[in-house]
Amino acid sequence: MAHLGRAEALRLLGTVSLGRILFTQQALPAIRPVNHLLDGDDIIVRLHDGATLASVVAPTETDGVVVAYEADVIDPDTHLGWSVVVTGYARRVTDDEEMASLASRLRPWVATPVMNAALRIRPDLVTGLRLTV
Repeated sequence: MAHLGRAEALRLLGTVSLGRILFTQQALPAIRPVNHLLDGDDIIVRLHDGATLASVVAPTETDGVVVAYEADVIDPDTHLGWSVVVTGYARRVTDDEEMASLASRLRPWVATPVMNAALRIRPDLVTGLRLTV
């Protein structure tokens, strides 16, 4: 395994659109697959009202909540590839113009229910591994 620097780890994260978000639900860890895009170094995850994730961060929450986000590409035959984990604060996107701009760039990976909210994850800790021979 080779450790990746922050810039390379974020670059790789930007090459895929699907990952997993880890958050706390009723004081226990929970993981959900979600799609994402990078906005600068921030990770944007679309949500829909009524989703478990939508209730994790209240729209008025200013500090956000700590989450982890993981994405990878690992070949099932060779076991080569990479994995990136980002830990940081997630805040709900509340600005309508920003939400519209993000919605035009991030396509939901499920057609229904309609995605109408987003989380912005500011990466504080970025770790990445490249799986090599």
